[in-house]
Amino acid sequence: MLYKNYIKRLLDFTIAFIGLICLSPIFIIVTIGLYFANQGKPFFFQARPGLNEKIFNIIKFKTMNDKKDANGNLLSDAERLTPIGAFVRKTSLDEIPQLINVLKGDMSLIGPRPLLPQYLPLYNETQKRRHKVRPGITGWAQVNGRNAISWQKKFELDVWYVDNISLILDIRIFFLTIKKVFVREGISQDGQATMEMFNGKN
Repeated sequence: MLYKNYIKRLLDFTIAFIGLICLSPIFIIVTIGLYFANQGKPFFFQARPGLNEKIFNIIKFKTMNDKKDANGNLLSDAERLTPIGAFVRKTSLDEIPQLINVLKGDMSLIGPRPLLPQYLPLYNETQKRRHKVRPGITGWAQVNGRNAISWQKKFELDVWYVDNISLILDIRIFFLTIKKVFVREGISQDGQATMEMFNGKN
């Protein structure tokens, strides 16, 4: 409990602060590249539920443009994913701005990934427990399949993490995440740029 309630937050803030300083050259280069690729919009902001389902705005690099079809509807994720965006996503560089969320206390370095607010009414009582801790940039589900596993499996892994959170487990997830970044696996489901929407059953 000492680690979960106090030490984890201290480590999050310290590592995120150092990480932003060390990654600032990459941060600047990617920002410039995406600025030109996305018509002056290098960042993506979206509401997500955090600790105890409190809503916050997550910050990520914008990897998809805003192109629409003849009816004014956004094209599919795969069609809107820009070449530089694909590279940024495959190398997980799109996650770097979330270090700002960690500094603010919205997120942790490690925890269940924050999903969309519209999913909140769809969770069962067990799945809701994923919000008992701060959401993370990476997590137990991410190193065990990321977007390539089913929603049900992902939620099982998230809840398992909540029940077993520890310094040793976080260290293990940290190094497994580094491995996943280099292997570049589980980034998407077949035929999808990321993953299909959760409907409460899938």
